[in-house]
Amino acid sequence: MDALIELDGLTKRFGGFTAVDGVTFRVARGEVVGFLGPNGAGKSTTMRMLAGFITPSAGTARICGHDVAEDPVAAKRALGFLPEGAPTYPEMTVRDFLRFCARVRGCGAAEVDRAMALTQLEGVRLQPVETLSKGFKRRVGLAQALLHDPPVLVLDEPTDGLDPNQKHEVRALIRGMAEQKAIIISTHILEEVGALCTRAIIIARGRVLADAPPAELVADGRSLEDVFRELTMGQPA
Repeated sequence: MDALIELDGLTKRFGGFTAVDGVTFRVARGEVVGFLGPNGAGKSTTMRMLAGFITPSAGTARICGHDVAEDPVAAKRALGFLPEGAPTYPEMTVRDFLRFCARVRGCGAAEVDRAMALTQLEGVRLQPVETLSKGFKRRVGLAQALLHDPPVLVLDEPTDGLDPNQKHEVRALIRGMAEQKAIIISTHILEEVGALCTRAIIIARGRVLADAPPAELVADGRSLEDVFRELTMGQPA
C-alpha cells in the first residue's frame, strides 16, 4: 500500500536538548496508528513537525507525497490536525468558528453542517465556544480537523475530556473513517489502542522503541500496559 504519511529521520533539537531523535515510520491508507509515549517523549513535537507547525532540525516529513517544509500548502490541504489544546476564538459561536475555519479551507456551509453532524455539535452550534465544557471544546477542535474531509488525520488526544458516551461516539467516528484515511492518534488511554488501532508506535526519549500491531506486542501474554512500562521505563514487566 502507498504511504500517505512518511517520516524519515525526523529530528528536532532545542538548543542542546534533542526532543525528537531520528523518528522514521510510514502510515498507509486504512491504518490507524496509536502513537504512545510518556509525557515528554516527543509525541506532540513529532506531530507538530508533521503538521508544519514546527520546522525539523533534520529529516523529512511528507503527507500524500508533499514535503511539509518544501510544499507546505499542498501538505496542509491533505491534513486534518487536532493539536493538544486546540486553539479557538472563544467569543465566537461554534457555528461561526467552524464557518471561519471553512472559509480558510475553501469549504462552504455544507461542509460545516457535515462536520457538526459528525461530531454531534448541532445542539450547541449557537453557543460561544468559551461557554462549552472541555469535552465539547474538544469536539469543536475535531470538527475543524474534519471540515475538508482530508485523507490524513493527526489527532492529539482526540477523546481528552470526553465522558464515556462521548468517547464511544468519537471512537466509532474514527473507526468509520479509517478505511479511507491514514490516521495517527496520540493517546494516554491504552484501551483506546486496542479498540481503535491497527498499529502501535511507542516512543520515549524522542526515539521509536516499538512499531507493531497491538496483538503482536502482547503476543506473549503481557498486557499492553506491561509492554509500555517495560519499554518506556526500562524495567521488566
